[in-house]
Parts: sequence; structure tokens; C-alpha cells
Amino acid sequence: MVDKDKDLFQEFLKIAGNLNNELDIVPVLYGSLGLQMKSGIDFEPEDIDVLVPLKFLNEKWSNLREVVERMGYTFVDLREHEFHKSGIKLAFTFMEDLADFAGVDYRTLETMEMSGVKYHILQVDDFLKVYTRSLSDSYRRTKNNNKDANKIHIIEEMLNQ
Repeated sequence: MVDKDKDLFQEFLKIAGNLNNELDIVPVLYGSLGLQMKSGIDFEPEDIDVLVPLKFLNEKWSNLREVVERMGYTFVDLREHEFHKSGIKLAFTFMEDLADFAGVDYRTLETMEMSGVKYHILQVDDFLKVYTRSLSDSYRRTKNNNKDANKIHIIEEMLNQ
């Protein structure tokens, strides 16, 4: 793991710790960074993707936003629930969508604890379901320049070993 990736993961742990302590949220580490931490393969993550309960993107959005902004992040995009800080992009979506989106039950995700911080992470085969489903989403497919197809290929090779 290169230093940038270690820095992203350390930043995720800070975010997760604040979510644990201030909002009683055990977030899900998602996206390329989550897949990299689970698989040990460098997927060159460019941002931090975090899943939280839906209520924190709706009726408790102001609470989540306040916690994140106190960490020095600037809110930039409501559609993506996206924040920026010192070259780091942080985006939130809701964990309940995993079931409808990719057939993954968020209630059965593995819980990790590191330095007193709790978070959830998908299994490698769950990431395969997510990225396979993402390819059918035209917004995501064009946004990510076919990176998801490459991830699927690598995950399939890994699972077939």
C-alpha cells in the first residue's frame, strides 16, 4: 500500500471514529479503498466512500454534515453527499441501498475494530456484486472510465484461485 492509500485509510479511521462517538454510527468502508483493504490489492483509490444509515442522509443530514465539517471538510455536492479537504474527496451514501442495488445484506457485514474505531466492510464477493451492478448504471459507468470493469476482472481472478 502506498503512502497516499495509507493516508486515506487513516483519514477514514478518523472519520469513522467521529461517527462512532458523535452519532453512534458504525459506517461501512466502501469503494476502491474498501476493496483494497479487504483484498490487499492496490486499486489506487482516489477518494473515501462511506456508507451510513439512510436517516443520516435525510432527516439527520445536518448532524452528519456538522460532524464532517468540524473535521475540516467543506461540503461541495448534495447529490453525492460529497466533501473535500486538502485534496481528499469524501462521499457518503446509504447502507440500506446495498440490498436493492447489489443483493448484499448490510446487516451481515463484517465488523472490524482498529484503534478503538468500529466499521463494517464488505466481503470480496460482495464487492463483485456491487461492481457488477455498477456497470449497468450509465452515470457510474461514464463517471469512472471503465475502472469498475477492471475491478471485476481482478476480483473474479482472485475468487477463482
